[in-house]
Amino acid sequence: MEQYAIKGGNPLVGEVEIGGAKNAALAILAAAAMTEETVVIENVPDLRDTAAMLEAMESIGIRIEKLDRHTVKINAGMIESLVVEDDSIKKIRASYYFLGALLGKFKKAEVALPGGCNIGLRPIDQHIKGFRALGADVRIERGLVITEADRLVGSHIYLDVVTVGATINIMMAAAMAEGQTIIENAAKEPHVVDVANFLNSMGASIKGAGTDVIRIKGVKALHGTEYAIIPDQIEAGTFMFAAAVTRGDVTVKNVIPKHLESISAKLIEIGCEVEESDDAVRVVASKPLTHTHVKTLPYPGFPTDMQPQITVALGLSKGTSIVTESIFENRFKYVDELTRMGANIKVESNTAIIDGVQKYTGASLTAPDLRAGAALVTAALAAEGVSTIDDIKFIERGYEDFPEKLQSLGAQIEKVVTERELQKFRLKIG
Repeated sequence: MEQYAIKGGNPLVGEVEIGGAKNAALAILAAAAMTEETVVIENVPDLRDTAAMLEAMESIGIRIEKLDRHTVKINAGMIESLVVEDDSIKKIRASYYFLGALLGKFKKAEVALPGGCNIGLRPIDQHIKGFRALGADVRIERGLVITEADRLVGSHIYLDVVTVGATINIMMAAAMAEGQTIIENAAKEPHVVDVANFLNSMGASIKGAGTDVIRIKGVKALHGTEYAIIPDQIEAGTFMFAAAVTRGDVTVKNVIPKHLESISAKLIEIGCEVEESDDAVRVVASKPLTHTHVKTLPYPGFPTDMQPQITVALGLSKGTSIVTESIFENRFKYVDELTRMGANIKVESNTAIIDGVQKYTGASLTAPDLRAGAALVTAALAAEGVSTIDDIKFIERGYEDFPEKLQSLGAQIEKVVTERELQKFRLKIG
């Protein structure tokens, strides 16, 4: 039994520091295998997913040294194997980044099929299409994606759908291909730009990241570098919505406000005040929340990873709201949990119709995936009474020190591992 015990009803007030971006860190760690020289990466979030990534890297002979909790020194000069099938890597989606990194550097890779949250079909067909366009043979055998090439040659690749993973994977493989590669209909997310900047700091020649056309001129070798990962826009957005649902006043620090514009815009739309400074955003929810409509879209649109968080907020807003999920087809599994707290939400296909209620009430909940789990925490913080949330391993995949950060804002939340600890929490909060 590992769960969060939460007593709701306290507005979150204060400042919280945002860590490094999980989605950028996982790709950047894999890309560090593309040079034989030493790489130092700062602002690496300390999460289950990053730990799994580092463990998998060590399993193939990459030397890892943690200089401190958030700084990692990596040397891939003595890689012993190009087969990545460590048990831990099978549990995370980002395992596929080893395909682009190892194919680019060694022209061969065998990597376990990706795992991660069950939020719907997430095919790797665009990754395979890109690798084949560069001249690689790709097949799936024994639960592994196997890709190899005598040589990689630059190509013109048009992605059928906007996909972050395939954009990054093709970018990594093409960084050491012969000639020029053009990726059209590329993803524009901040972590795509961060990976491109990291590769460029190692000597790659990548232009256009952050736009829908990326041009890559292949180089023969990459060199060592020191690099700091960007802040996590989804962690920041989660705390911003936690401020909204608890009627709080929270300043999220160490962020890039530009990356949060779609989130800030929706918070303003539903009645919050949002103040931006150079590296911080303050959210004040002093008025009742109002309804809105939102549709998830690739960046710079509203992120799919923020969809459960805004749904929790709209569940407490006046009027009827509509949330349309256009990225993943199985991302409303948490709605049943919210309904048990008193929410009035009806899901039809990829759309949730939300009639706002005055309050949520505490309940025993289960986190179905990473972002929905975090959203349920915010719902419990706003609820009347005590809630427990099981399967917090999902939440710990993407949020570092989540209970501690919330406690610093005045939340009554604790991680408990025994029934006795749960009873102790109940007694403490009266």
